[in-house]
Amino acid sequence: MRLAIPKEILPEEKRVAATPETVKKYVALGFEVFVEASAGEGIGRSDGEYEQAGAQIAEDVETLFSQADVVLKVKQPIFNEACGKHEVDMLREGGLLITFLHPAAPDSHDMVRKLRDRRITSLTMDGIPRITRAQRMDALTSMSTVTGYKSVLIAANEMPRFVPMMGTAIGTVPPAKFLIVGAGVVGLQAVATAKRLGGVVKAVDIREEARKEAASLGAKAAGFEVPRELAAGEGGYARALPEEWLQKEREALSPLVAESDVVILSALVPGEIAPVLITEEMASMMKMGAVIIDVSIDQGGNCAITERGRMSYKKGLHICGIQNIPGRLAEHASWLYAMNMYHYVENLFKKGIETPDLEDEIVRHSLVTHEGKILYQGALKAMGEI
Repeated sequence: MRLAIPKEILPEEKRVAATPETVKKYVALGFEVFVEASAGEGIGRSDGEYEQAGAQIAEDVETLFSQADVVLKVKQPIFNEACGKHEVDMLREGGLLITFLHPAAPDSHDMVRKLRDRRITSLTMDGIPRITRAQRMDALTSMSTVTGYKSVLIAANEMPRFVPMMGTAIGTVPPAKFLIVGAGVVGLQAVATAKRLGGVVKAVDIREEARKEAASLGAKAAGFEVPRELAAGEGGYARALPEEWLQKEREALSPLVAESDVVILSALVPGEIAPVLITEEMASMMKMGAVIIDVSIDQGGNCAITERGRMSYKKGLHICGIQNIPGRLAEHASWLYAMNMYHYVENLFKKGIETPDLEDEIVRHSLVTHEGKILYQGALKAMGEI
């Protein structure tokens, strides 16, 4: 079985799906491992290190894709400008792909249909369920930890003012005000980082337990409460709110957004389109120079005016729609992701490398396409097919 690790081509993406250490583990499982030349340069790992670990270095990416039985990536397949082909079209028909696909996001639908039409068995790392057995595979939590930390640093860099209170000879500069919307893993790490930098932090979440966790880290829980049966679903994740409750949430958020120097948006429902919580009108109420970091952009975004994949300046605001924030902290992000990926692959092929176990609970939750069908419920719902 040929297992391939291509170099990521999303702009500014420096992560890689396998390190030399995990390559050794794949070889021990019985895989023949191929790594695209310079795939690890973004984390300071050379082709020689991958070769010493047992991999073969592939110079031609089209051959790498077309001859692989299993392809491991970090981000969703996109059009490869250098080759003039979409990465999906380079995959061997009937092959297996594991990566972050974000299948419910509107921009992913055509790509998911391509995977279906080429009869690719595709699995998304953001579909892994929150169960004890899956903790070592939970790349979403790993990358969310990185994202929460880095999102605050990006905001601090964009903001035209200090974060902490600063005493000077001519007066005191007040601390920056942070609003964290969504107190999951991203939000909690953002709370902790903003507090370390000296910001004043408020956190909003529809789940009572999440608000308590944010408060334990020093944030002031603010804004909005929802009946428990509407707020939390399987595994403690937030549930998708009905439209009338979303409108109530926007109304509660509006004054909090208006007073904030930084708003970090990480309100997500696993496998579904992110709810729009910040309207264009609400954004217009923010002070000049304020920053919005829309962490949920991979699933559509929480802000109506975020531009997917880029940093923009609108209505006097810095609005971050960067899709690969963890790619800005590539060394540790790759270390975490590569280990998550290894444990996922090990579980998938626990019956032998020729026999992926597609009936395993973890695998079923993350299965997107198989045998010419789209199986991921969040994607089907977003596409209007159920």
